[in-house]
Amino acid sequence: MTENKRFEFPENFLWGGATAANQYEGGGTEGGKGLSVCDVLTGGSRTARRQLTWINRETGEKGRLALGPRQSLVLPENAEPALHDGEYYPSLKGVDFYHRYKEDIALAAEMGFKAFRMSINWARIFPQGDEEEPNEEGLQFYDDVFAELKRYGIEPLVTMSHYEMPLALSLKYGGWSDRRVIGFFERYAKVLFTRYQHKVKYWLT
Repeated sequence: MTENKRFEFPENFLWGGATAANQYEGGGTEGGKGLSVCDVLTGGSRTARRQLTWINRETGEKGRLALGPRQSLVLPENAEPALHDGEYYPSLKGVDFYHRYKEDIALAAEMGFKAFRMSINWARIFPQGDEEEPNEEGLQFYDDVFAELKRYGIEPLVTMSHYEMPLALSLKYGGWSDRRVIGFFERYAKVLFTRYQHKVKYWLT
């Protein structure tokens, strides 16, 4: 007969929650942030798919493409992703963590969180993705977030890119299909490692 043993988590087990900047951060293009790929996707529902909105840069014609499972999005000739007036783009607002991070972190601490898995929005640090120098206002925002986490004794686990990149990298280089984008990501990663080396112990790519 198998002896029943009580399972216990180790004392240093990191209980917490997970988030992604493109899903919850909001803040639109405040603080010098550029648009990211997710920012040009409209809201959706159980019965209506999210849509990618676009504009023809030569004629000004506007349109949209519905997202489907395993669908390859092919834009019309001379069209590029763009925001349309009157549309709801959930990634631009999220749950407004950008303005309410102190309240949100306090609530996490109240629930007993010891870890907070979050991501940094690449377009907040390098708005176009290929700049030589990062956006200081974006870096300072995450400095403030990490300081607030430390105040409550919460360990940050930081993802550098959670299924998104600056929209400009997708338009100009075709995203990851161009090896130059790897170099831009390396520059971005080095900036994060240098800036937050004493604030972040755990990194995810």
